[in-house]
Amino acid sequence: MDKSITAVLYESHGNPSEVLQLVKWDCPVPSANEVLVEMKAAPINPADINTIEGKYPGHREVPSTPGMEGAGRVAGVGSNVQAVKKGDHVILPHNLGTWREALTVNADKVVVVPAEIDLVQAAMLKINPLTAWRLLHGYVELERGDWIIQNAANSAAGRAVIQIARERGFKTVNLVRRENVMEELKQEGADVVLLDDDSVKEAVKQATNKAPIRLGFNAVGGDSALRVMNTLAPEATLVTYGAMSLQPVKIPTGLLIFKDLRFRGIWINKWYDNATREERIETFRPLFEMAKRGLLKTKVEKTYPLEQVKDAVAHAMQSKRSGKIVLTMSPANHAN
Repeated sequence: MDKSITAVLYESHGNPSEVLQLVKWDCPVPSANEVLVEMKAAPINPADINTIEGKYPGHREVPSTPGMEGAGRVAGVGSNVQAVKKGDHVILPHNLGTWREALTVNADKVVVVPAEIDLVQAAMLKINPLTAWRLLHGYVELERGDWIIQNAANSAAGRAVIQIARERGFKTVNLVRRENVMEELKQEGADVVLLDDDSVKEAVKQATNKAPIRLGFNAVGGDSALRVMNTLAPEATLVTYGAMSLQPVKIPTGLLIFKDLRFRGIWINKWYDNATREERIETFRPLFEMAKRGLLKTKVEKTYPLEQVKDAVAHAMQSKRSGKIVLTMSPANHAN
């Protein structure tokens, strides 16, 4: 029986094509409170690339294995583990480095996934769909028929917002940079899709019949964030979860004084760390139900085997992709 695994490693920060390497390690053995997980799939997120480059906040010390998200199958359990059993499909926490064939993790940190959910889709539930759920349920009490607005609507998180809002009965205004994605987002359930330009304020009024918008999401910053602010109702909340433009969020004094807007931020990794196991399970439950019914799905452009990690990362770094790039791990023959 093969007792080695393949893992991705970088020993210094820099260009992924230059610093990433494949290494062989002994297959880890779970301690009393741990489970051994055979990895099956791990997406390549912008945060993964930023971490390799050394640009992500709180970036890892080197040497390190990348990967903040992923899913796999439990191949072994420690003597004290009761809530997770061998054969379970699980989602991993973000601080492990998922770009490897197998790893051990404290059993309390994993979330068991229903077997009906494809593991490639399960691997992508923890960051973007979870962020979307928390955006829609953590800041403003929405009722069916209420409007929200977001920029970066074509992103994985933006699409998850659309899918979850549709299921919950919320209406969405979605700002995008490219015309060619507008019809696709409407097919996924977007109520209104507009180009993110200077016409947004008036276009939103017309499209919503001047309905009050009490909640907005910003993943871009700069002028795009300001355009979202200008569509919001008095005392509305803007939640920022990204900065794709690399520009800061600038808040005009008038919006603070006369609109009394509220500004919040979310980092889903921090929420995950602070949540209890029960809170994580409770939050994932509706996402699992939607995923099982095909109502929540992340678009995948291409999957690559782990051995082609450099090609996969180069693909993930391209702009104008139509979906996520995902690393897949072959069925392992090192399970206990």
